[in-house]
Amino acid sequence: ESASAGAGAGAGAGAGAGAGAGAGSGPPSPLPAGVGGPGGSAAGASAGGSVAEPGRSSAYGVLRIPRLGVAVPIAQGVDKRTVLDKGYAGHYPGTAQPGAEGNFALAGHRNTHGEPFRYINRLRAGDRLSVEVQGRTFAYVVRKTLAETSERDVGVIAPVPRSTVRPEYGFGEPGAYITLTTCTPEYSSKYRLVVWGTLVR
Repeated sequence: ESASAGAGAGAGAGAGAGAGAGAGSGPPSPLPAGVGGPGGSAAGASAGGSVAEPGRSSAYGVLRIPRLGVAVPIAQGVDKRTVLDKGYAGHYPGTAQPGAEGNFALAGHRNTHGEPFRYINRLRAGDRLSVEVQGRTFAYVVRKTLAETSERDVGVIAPVPRSTVRPEYGFGEPGAYITLTTCTPEYSSKYRLVVWGTLVR
């Protein structure tokens, strides 16, 4: 359900889609397989840029999704207990910071724990996103959606994001990207749903 980087790091790309998918085991992890918790790093992710690296486990910014009427606090890391289960969108360690070249990649729960990414499947190309951090606002526009991929598809959070499972989905040139990952289908952590956007310059 927290779909943390499963889409990009493997096991948890489904940022939050599977809240409650296992009997009595609590919500599924949104992280891609192979993506670590608070100190883990995402395979192939780029170090970022224009915003200083924040501390862990507390909100340092806000993701706004106007189409959904959602404002989600952003925290560093994708640890379930200290970040995702608090209702935060977790910033994948090793990926770019907002406004920087590379991929600013976030994981969030789809069900339970505030379910910040529950309806990201409703986003469409052209929708606006904004990230507010350290007194600055970075605007992004949604470009592509990957409706379903493996929880181990770490390519989705790479500096130039491209699915390693479905390579026809993604990008081929360097840029400043944002990636949202969560679990899919709802109440399951079997797959990951991925939304990509690019920085408005």
